[in-house]
Amino acid sequence: MKKIQSSHCEPLMGSEHEFQNMGAIDHDSDDMSSAIYHVLGLKGLEPGAPGTPRFLSLLASLLERSVQESEILLEKTQIKDVITAFDGIRAAPITIQQYMDRIYKYAGCSPSCFIVAYIYVDRYLQLADAHLTSLNVHRLLITSIMVAAKFIDDGFYRNAYYAKVGGVSKLEMNRLELKFLFSIDFKLRVTAETFKWYCLRLEKEAGASHIDRPIKACGMNEGWSTKEETSCSTKVTRCNVV
Repeated sequence: MKKIQSSHCEPLMGSEHEFQNMGAIDHDSDDMSSAIYHVLGLKGLEPGAPGTPRFLSLLASLLERSVQESEILLEKTQIKDVITAFDGIRAAPITIQQYMDRIYKYAGCSPSCFIVAYIYVDRYLQLADAHLTSLNVHRLLITSIMVAAKFIDDGFYRNAYYAKVGGVSKLEMNRLELKFLFSIDFKLRVTAETFKWYCLRLEKEAGASHIDRPIKACGMNEGWSTKEETSCSTKVTRCNVV
């Protein structure tokens, strides 16, 4: 699957807005930032390089903990969470770490994409007044990473490819992208200061990562679908999502 070059492609699907400062992040070049990026494994790493980079493990750990905290809070307070387009009927048959490893391996995104996607997810949760749960985390991840790749990387794949990697249908991928963009009001620009702040948050996670249970509901062969059942095939073996 050939990547589309961002300088010769249409804007993000469904966009009628002008994006703020289309292109790469305003990278901070001070020594402290460079040291943080180096520690997290964000510097000098080729997209899809073998193994799990440190930032990916820390990010997965942080998301796992956020999901647990949200679900405990919702259970204790008996608050009914907002049902969004990203919520599945049941939790995905794959852990957050496995899912992010898969995206990292097949999507060919730059390491920065994952940090930017994390920032986008945070923006979405705040603006939608929603909680990160085992029912929505996977769909939010594949959508935010795809959007981040389109915004900051030099090249990216078509939605159908990201759909296959993420385990959803192309139709659903298109719908999720539109919903996500409008929910964050197309605010895609990330400043160097914001990027560094989230990296510092990840660095702190290194000393606080403890997950009681990985978010995994069932075996890899069992599908997880919303109202639309999804299937998969081809060279990129798809993990179906609910």
